[in-house]
Amino acid sequence: MTLLAGKRALVAGVANERSLAWGIAQAMHREGAELAFACQNEKLQGRVERLAAEVGSEIVHLCDVAEDEAIRALAEALGKHWDSLDVLVHSLAFAPREALQGGLLDGLDRSGFRSALEVSAYSLAALTAAVRPLLERNGGAVLTLSYLGAERAVPNYNVMGVAKAALEAEVRYLAADLGATGIRVNAISAGPIRTLAAAGIAGFRAMLQRCAAAAPLKRNVTPQEVGNAATFLCSDHASAITGQVLYVDAGFSILGLASPGDPVAP
Repeated sequence: MTLLAGKRALVAGVANERSLAWGIAQAMHREGAELAFACQNEKLQGRVERLAAEVGSEIVHLCDVAEDEAIRALAEALGKHWDSLDVLVHSLAFAPREALQGGLLDGLDRSGFRSALEVSAYSLAALTAAVRPLLERNGGAVLTLSYLGAERAVPNYNVMGVAKAALEAEVRYLAADLGATGIRVNAISAGPIRTLAAAGIAGFRAMLQRCAAAAPLKRNVTPQEVGNAATFLCSDHASAITGQVLYVDAGFSILGLASPGDPVAP
């Protein structure tokens, strides 16, 4: 039997075929889940609809997570399709490009800080609250995506690291609050992957090379591997796991120092 047979999942954050959210959607589809998608804006809508069709879904709704009304509308629309929801995948992050170059203070202002925290962290709580009645029907699973920069200083990651730290704390508080209803909340901290969002981080190509050289498995991870881990965490096989951050990074996060001869960051 497939891991998610008979389960319904809402995936928020697919931008293109390289997105971690798309790797998760593909894995969940393979394991039997019925899928719906939340699309951030009209510019992405056509692309997301084409990808959704590849996994047998016609449910794609626009939702700008910076707008409370858009989040409420998404929940209402989803409730017209389904009477319950088993999985919410939150793969949303944003920071202004200028804030992801140099040091933390170089390109940061109040507006950029606010938007990074709002889209990357607050949206998890807002989406969870909106679909909570659907999740409570069967005791659902919520999953979000983080990165090592949440707990360690990574060059050029800057305010996004601050936002991801807030996101990981939010996972723990949501898990504590919602556990009695049967809802589990977890995060995956994935290694660096060449995605549309990652393209905005200065020096990202060097980061990929360094991580692959230093990681115990001597390679980077793929969206498909993240998808496999996400599928497990959202399945009944992980029924006692909540409030956790699972590293899917070829082992890079366990290291104290790189091995001799490994390349250094620029």
